[in-house]
Amino acid sequence: MVAKDEKYQTDALIAEDIDAYLEAHQHKSMLRFITCGSVDDGKSTLIGRLLYDTKMIFEDQLDALEADSKKVGTQGQNIDFALLVDGLAAEREQGITIDVSYRFFTTEKRKFIVADTPGHEQYTRNMVTGASTADLAVILIDARQGVLTQTRRHSYLVKLVGIKHVVLAVNKMDLVGYDQGVFDKIIADYHEFATSIGIDSYTAIPISGLAGDNIAQLSDNTPWYSGQSLLEHLENVQLDVALNQDKAFRMAVQWVNRPNLDFRGFSGQIAAGSVKPGDKVRVVPSGKTSTIKRIVTMDGDLEVAVAGQSVTLTLADEIDCSRGDVIAAAESPPEVADQFETTIVWMSDEPLLPGRSVRMKIGTQTVSAHVQQPKYQIDINSMQHLAAKKLELNSIGVAEVATDKPIVFEPYDSNRDMGGFILIDKNTNATIAAGMIHFSLRRSKNVHWQPVDIDRDAHCRLKNQRPLVLWFTGLSGSGKSTIANEVEKRLHFMNRHTFLLDGDNIRHGLNRDLGFTDADRVENIRRIGEIAKLMTDAGLIVLTAFISPFRAERQMARAMLPDGEFIEVFVDTPLQVAESRDVKGLYKKARSGELKNFTGIDSPYEEPVSAEIRIDTTKMSAREAARHIVNQLFGLDEAD
Repeated sequence: MVAKDEKYQTDALIAEDIDAYLEAHQHKSMLRFITCGSVDDGKSTLIGRLLYDTKMIFEDQLDALEADSKKVGTQGQNIDFALLVDGLAAEREQGITIDVSYRFFTTEKRKFIVADTPGHEQYTRNMVTGASTADLAVILIDARQGVLTQTRRHSYLVKLVGIKHVVLAVNKMDLVGYDQGVFDKIIADYHEFATSIGIDSYTAIPISGLAGDNIAQLSDNTPWYSGQSLLEHLENVQLDVALNQDKAFRMAVQWVNRPNLDFRGFSGQIAAGSVKPGDKVRVVPSGKTSTIKRIVTMDGDLEVAVAGQSVTLTLADEIDCSRGDVIAAAESPPEVADQFETTIVWMSDEPLLPGRSVRMKIGTQTVSAHVQQPKYQIDINSMQHLAAKKLELNSIGVAEVATDKPIVFEPYDSNRDMGGFILIDKNTNATIAAGMIHFSLRRSKNVHWQPVDIDRDAHCRLKNQRPLVLWFTGLSGSGKSTIANEVEKRLHFMNRHTFLLDGDNIRHGLNRDLGFTDADRVENIRRIGEIAKLMTDAGLIVLTAFISPFRAERQMARAMLPDGEFIEVFVDTPLQVAESRDVKGLYKKARSGELKNFTGIDSPYEEPVSAEIRIDTTKMSAREAARHIVNQLFGLDEAD
């Protein structure tokens, strides 16, 4: 039992010389690690034992623990150390599994943050979340069970997120009589699998989380084991940040500090390498070069800064540099591209719709991006590559990602900070995926924007009009095409240069390869948005009549154009009214099951939240609606 006196001695030391204590504590290195494994392998018990053995749990807490242990029929050496972990206590009280539970503890040598993640397969996304910032993974195996499916699953995920240090903790050795033969067989089985997925090195330790064998110190029960205890290994393993210090200098700019006209600094955390005043640097993606003038911190200027430190850099020259840019070694800058091959872990309950516009956050950069149809999905139980058109919750797949502008990156294998990203839903702001960049696609480097002399403004001046896109959206049969046709006739009589893109007509040619699944609808609207944008570049007023059922795709089309040039026209017709018209007989086929994925029947329609123009077709004829739209566009009186 840990004595209260030790806690009081520590308190006394803090009281005597708090500055010295804080100085020593501040300069300890920090190791982040994750515990993972199958259900009931003993992850929470192991963390409880670490807290107990590192004197992070004191006598008053143990008194309560012993009382709880008596309730469940265990006492003394058989205390359930999992009860020390609040996350598990909450699990027991609520009857649920907590997504990821984080705990902090410290020793004389190092500080630690440990993430206890669920063992269930359906919590893959939570395991990836916990592992994304970890330096080391402790993979537990029940000595009685050996290597299981979840062992292989979590090992693959550990490899996937780039964790370099792996501890294979064979737990519950007390329940197999500390048999070396059992331990050796498990290591042999694991080694065969680990090498097949690229885990070349790991540290195997026989332990008992409950009894404390080989946790904080070596146990007499395993005289055949000659390695370090688990805590010793955790205290001495080399951190990834130390490894990053040998790489080329990289720092993503988080913000620009300009408290006065005489100071302009660029703040961020150094992701790799080291830097000192006088070093030549390059700002990417602009490519502008300068030299480091000062390295500024709250404690004064530094002569050198290394990976892991947060600093403010000043440059010798006034060059353009802002949030999202990367300051890098001038001789070896990172890559810049807008198309990549990636591995994606899908974290949303809603499946991936290829082509849908999402936000991509990579380091301090945030851009719009599109995920293409996956090349394949990975079955992480068998490691097979499976054909897939989309990704479901907890699925892992390889897919190409395109961004709306070039971003600065490095492959995830060489730099986790500059190669890892998350995807964010534009409507809900929810994180829907995590990803790792493998490499940029060659076409992103070989295809360049060709400047032309006759630009958008020139086309607009020639036509003497401001380009617009009138985006008509509504249910099938709502009257979109009819109203759009009437609007175009009115604009034609006003000598306006227009073009009408109709949904059915486009599917006879450009989009005839697309069906009516959600994924095909997304691609259909993406293509129309691109065409409409090109036509506005030619100075035209473009009218589009498409159901365009999803807000995300309408927002994507809007984002392609300058502010004020996208006018959403919601042709608001109730489903029963549209169905009663049924000019093409489509509703009848949908109701009978002959027509699948029909909007309003078995496929959703997301009404506009704030369309610029709303047309109620139960109160307006097509001609009245057209006159109202044109009057709204040009600020005319409704009586005109």
